[in-house]
Amino acid sequence: MLNKIIKKIDNLPPLPQTITKIEEFRKKPEKDSEELLKIIEKDALIVSTLLKIANSAMFGFRSKVETPSRIINLLGINFTIYITINETIQNLLKTDLEPYQITADDFMEASNIASIFANVWLSKIDNESKEEMILASLLQETGKFILAELIISNNKTKEFIDLINSGEDLTKIEQEILETTTSKTTAEIFKHWKLSSNLVKMIEFVDDIENCEEEYKQKAQILNIIKTVCNPKELFTEKSIEKALFKSDKYNFDKKLLAESIIFVRDRINKVNY
Repeated sequence: MLNKIIKKIDNLPPLPQTITKIEEFRKKPEKDSEELLKIIEKDALIVSTLLKIANSAMFGFRSKVETPSRIINLLGINFTIYITINETIQNLLKTDLEPYQITADDFMEASNIASIFANVWLSKIDNESKEEMILASLLQETGKFILAELIISNNKTKEFIDLINSGEDLTKIEQEILETTTSKTTAEIFKHWKLSSNLVKMIEFVDDIENCEEEYKQKAQILNIIKTVCNPKELFTEKSIEKALFKSDKYNFDKKLLAESIIFVRDRINKVNY
């Protein structure tokens, strides 16, 4: 199975030129909104996607957003970059996520909320490396698209779902059936696309923190907590919140700051859904 995953990743199409330019722009120490606008405006699909997201209930802007420049003004340079990269990658990889018992819309909602939650929590605990951590929180579950496709093509869907429903840990299930995990698969995808090595190293050991390099261990722990509470199947449920708070103790984070961030974002989600 592992060889099939590697082959699948090797056969992925290259990233669109627009995303390559945005990634180069993202790494600049000084970012000009006009430069970002010029990059985005040349890609009609990206503009359409950004307008759809900006006008969704998640943001709840009072008036309709109709232009890319207004998107950047409302969301900010960094968040516009994050969403653009995330949505483009999801469109490239989009497949049936049935084995994980979620839809593509569930996945999209959870990843966008994960970035919002990361922004809130990291502002309290790790503002220095916040930018790349927010992008990592948004993208870290990308590998599920590749894994779901292989589960389906190898007729393992029922077995996979049965194991999930039995309550077994998802990482263990992936390791048992696929010989790898979501985080490692995501890292391999981003290596293939030559994305930031920091991004790759933060994500690669999220499901295997014991073997993470010391330099990236705390970041992997943060991402692990974020993916726990922003699990698309249990998005900010009591169960996922309890697991996240337990992990904050295990990893020696301030539980109070995490709880405050969870309550803030959960209330925001409930307000939007209401």
